Amino acid sequence: MKRRMLLAWFLMVLMLTPLSLFAAGRQEGAVAEKVTLVIESWRNDDLSIWGDKIIPAFNKHHPEIEVVFSPTAPAEYNSALNAKLDGGTAGDLITARPFDASLMLFQKGFFASLNDLNGMDNFSDVAKSAWITDDGSDVFAVPMASVIHGFIYNADIFNELGLSIPKTEKEFFKVLEAIKKDGKYVPLAMGTADQWEAATMGFQNIGPNFWKGEEGRLALIKGKEKITDPQYVKVWESLAKWRPYLSKGFEAQTYPDSQNLFTLGRAAIYPAGSWEISIFNEQANFNMGAFTPPLPEGATRTYISDHTDIALGMNAAAEHPKESSLFLEWMTTKEFAELYSNSLPGFFSLSEHQIDLEDPLAKEFISWRKTCGLTIRNSYQILSRGEPNMENELWSVSAQVIKGNITPQEAAQQVQKGLEKWYKPMMK
Repeated sequence: MKRRMLLAWFLMVLMLTPLSLFAAGRQEGAVAEKVTLVIESWRNDDLSIWGDKIIPAFNKHHPEIEVVFSPTAPAEYNSALNAKLDGGTAGDLITARPFDASLMLFQKGFFASLNDLNGMDNFSDVAKSAWITDDGSDVFAVPMASVIHGFIYNADIFNELGLSIPKTEKEFFKVLEAIKKDGKYVPLAMGTADQWEAATMGFQNIGPNFWKGEEGRLALIKGKEKITDPQYVKVWESLAKWRPYLSKGFEAQTYPDSQNLFTLGRAAIYPAGSWEISIFNEQANFNMGAFTPPLPEGATRTYISDHTDIALGMNAAAEHPKESSLFLEWMTTKEFAELYSNSLPGFFSLSEHQIDLEDPLAKEFISWRKTCGLTIRNSYQILSRGEPNMENELWSVSAQVIKGNITPQEAAQQVQKGLEKWYKPMMK
């Protein structure tokens, strides 16, 4: 009897054991099964950096989450992304352009609110300003990087001509005059053919020193200041003085032409954004330095445009919201800030972490954050939603002022008149 009972028990164990092992195997497989997140982006030049550096760094913390960086060509990104969102095929994580384009997507319900995301307190209000609702109630993307405006110079030419870094507007034009008098080099490498450079590397570069950064930018949005006020007219007056120091035929000189003029060592100073660092490092065979926008007469503090450029948000219909949140939380850390900023010199983390940069020119740009007032381009938030578009207006009038086609006063009047047509705080 005992033998029969033992045999029955043994057979039962044999029968049940494979099932138990199979069940355990299935459980183990379920735990190890990877979740795949897809990142939508317009930065197709970053593909190798994400694949070789950023994603592997994240996977050290979360090997169970597979991340696929899936970029679209910049010019096609907005339309392609909108089509994917409408069709329900967009990735879990979406790279967000600054201000209105992304705000519209949030208002349509495509971006999830990130108010409760751990780590968002590592970003200042200015850093979050490009991806937050007008009333400040919802932030919908993790700020990734900004670009800083200033001037990049050929240090070898400066040494050859015995020039010092200009700190004031007066010193700046003294340096330009010395370069022009020497005759071997173009003082300023900038053209007006594409127009946007005149506004971006001209008006928005030196302007914050005149309108006192955020103080002036916010006053303009509130309608407490006007573009026709003296501080704005003086920016164009300063830009008009650049004309004698640009290359012959600057009116037909394109953005790539200006880049080549500088990297070939034929120009001494390049009105710049930090986004130029990587390409200049590759193409220039001389020593470079950078200096902040020179202070106008009477100014006591330097302001720089530390412009919000790129962020990452979560698709409100994300297939894997929990894992998407984990990735976004990691993006708020010092580890990501340092990795991203070093992988893309000139694109600086917007977090308040103290990070160490390897590139000397990038180090120079980011060091200005410690001593300068920080702001963003004054046409980007709210003021370019109507018609005429303020950003486009700035392109046109700034180029015309530099060419001498209109006066600084006429430029100011045109932009102000445009705002008064549609922007309520400016309406008479």
